[in-house]
Amino acid sequence: MTNANEVFGQTLVKSLRGERGHIPIKRALSDIDFDLAGKRIEALPYTIYQLAGHMLYWQRWFLEHLEGEQPQMPKDAMETWPSEHKPADEGAWKKIIEELLLGVDRACDFATTVQLDDPLEHWPSESKAGILRNMASHNSYHLGEIVLIRRLFGAWPPPGGGYPA
Repeated sequence: MTNANEVFGQTLVKSLRGERGHIPIKRALSDIDFDLAGKRIEALPYTIYQLAGHMLYWQRWFLEHLEGEQPQMPKDAMETWPSEHKPADEGAWKKIIEELLLGVDRACDFATTVQLDDPLEHWPSESKAGILRNMASHNSYHLGEIVLIRRLFGAWPPPGGGYPA
């Protein structure tokens, strides 16, 4: 019989990657090009690029906690969003997506290798499982916004379809 840590770890992996609940994060992001990333819709407060940058900011923050570091909370929520609406170039955009996906992989490694109910070193009221769940929820929330923006631009579904695998 498997233990609860292993079972919950696998559940967290599915949440982090987007399995079953929605399209996997990799499939939803990998084909977005530079132009689409910075395309604006007047009624929306941000672009896909800004959403991905915001996701990356918090993902780094969560992972730093898991690595035993003590990241500082931003003084203002706007610090967590890129001010520019598009990436500098295609290479910069690809680096953001690559870092986001590598961060998800790192989080999945944590989910399957740590004692999930252990508290964080610099945030003892929060568990490792809690921070991983928070990261999964945050990414999932903003991934839904990215999917909606893609739909508004007629850039959905991605190759292979838009249904969860």
